[in-house]
Amino acid sequence: MKLYYATGTCSLGPRIVAHELGIELESQKVDIKKHHTDNGSDYWHINPKGYVPALMTDDGYLLTESVAIMQYLADRGSPANLNAERGSSSFYQLQEWLTFISTELHKMFSPWLFHPEYGSEAQQVATQKIYERFDIIDAHLQDKQYLLDNEFSLADIYLFTIVRWAGLFNMELVSYQNLSSFLERISNRSAVKSAMRAEGINEF
Repeated sequence: MKLYYATGTCSLGPRIVAHELGIELESQKVDIKKHHTDNGSDYWHINPKGYVPALMTDDGYLLTESVAIMQYLADRGSPANLNAERGSSSFYQLQEWLTFISTELHKMFSPWLFHPEYGSEAQQVATQKIYERFDIIDAHLQDKQYLLDNEFSLADIYLFTIVRWAGLFNMELVSYQNLSSFLERISNRSAVKSAMRAEGINEF
């Protein structure tokens, strides 16, 4: 399998899943501004959506979207312990968190904060919405190590990947003690450290 990635993007999520589960991935770095891979290929021809991550599966299918790729990899890992059993209450709780992170955090950071051309007012509104979501997460993490029944899961990996972006925009996390402890806890996992190195990220 080949992962198309760019340093500092949400491709870190699938990379962490692969490292947690011992899945070997071929990597292809993408310049997402020029839409070329580091070997000169036109990325638009590979992924018409133009963004990362994308995963070329062993059966030749190009899978896109972080959440889909993470779940695909988790189903193929050993042990497959980052997903939840379909039909269980934990499964639907996992889907709830993955959806929340995707729609209420991921899509608030990008495009609104990553694209200043949308204007300062849009950025201010998005920043406030993100802080409101941090309030929810911080409260949920009270007396919890992880989001889902105190079991490390895909939701934790995805949350870590997205909340890291707060530092890019000087968003303070000091008042969110539970969330800050969560981020430190995840960043100390050996698989997370190795995944960050593989993505070209030097530190948390």
